[in-house]
Amino acid sequence: MLSLPVDTLRVDDLPGKDPEDVGGYDRLMAVIASRPPIGPLLREWRERRRLSQFELALQAGVSTRHLSFVETGRSRPSSEMVLHLAEELDVPLRDRNHLLLAAGYAPAFAERELDAPELGPVREAIDQVLLGHEPNPALVIDRHWGLVAANRPVQALTADVAEHLLQPPVNVLRLSLHPEGLAPRIVNLHEWRRHLLERLAGEALASGDPALTALHDELAAYPDGAPTEPVDPAFADIALPLRLRHAGGELAFISTKTTFSSAADVTVAELSIESFYPADAKTAATVSRLL
Repeated sequence: MLSLPVDTLRVDDLPGKDPEDVGGYDRLMAVIASRPPIGPLLREWRERRRLSQFELALQAGVSTRHLSFVETGRSRPSSEMVLHLAEELDVPLRDRNHLLLAAGYAPAFAERELDAPELGPVREAIDQVLLGHEPNPALVIDRHWGLVAANRPVQALTADVAEHLLQPPVNVLRLSLHPEGLAPRIVNLHEWRRHLLERLAGEALASGDPALTALHDELAAYPDGAPTEPVDPAFADIALPLRLRHAGGELAFISTKTTFSSAADVTVAELSIESFYPADAKTAATVSRLL
């Protein structure tokens, strides 16, 4: 299941939740005091989205003057305004909580462990999707590409990778591109590696998460493969398949990503389901025999 960073703040950690926990209150205040002011944080998110003050103000329906005052610290935004601007900037829920704390407000979004009773319906939905997708591979990852859950075909396809790569916490990208992982079996490693690195670089840029940047730098240092010609040149104009060597012959998959778009919990919002579909009839026949 998901593990939370040591410095993660939860709604239950806020003052007033436990009057006896004076130490917890002091720790919370120390974390809040060490955070950058709300203005520079909002400006950083605006610049990350490549918007001018005028463009964001127009998009959010506020005056450019007011937005400028907020970013320079001359005006303190209300919690509603913080959330409104965060929505317009497509800020992740975790970082919306950080923005609220920086402005002096309580976090608005809870963050629960995935095995919490309240997230039972989410776990059931994940189980149904993973089981229903068999015999095709599907897995669930967190915001850092950590493996949360996988169905049986994934386990069958990764059975012969190095044991240390399967020890928790498992990182799906490291498992895929590491020389002792799936990389030696990926026929189009050069193209697939470039695809994953471009996707990861985009996520790191969009989120500003240093952990994703560090992961990108690690993976970029792994050996590359030689460019390959697509099996079907016409298909290459539609999607890049993952071509995988297997005892039953070469397998080809196209992938999709599914998220909980209406999530109001940080943990749930950061989950995504990566589903792989056969790109040809031979792959479909082979994976149906994997189980």
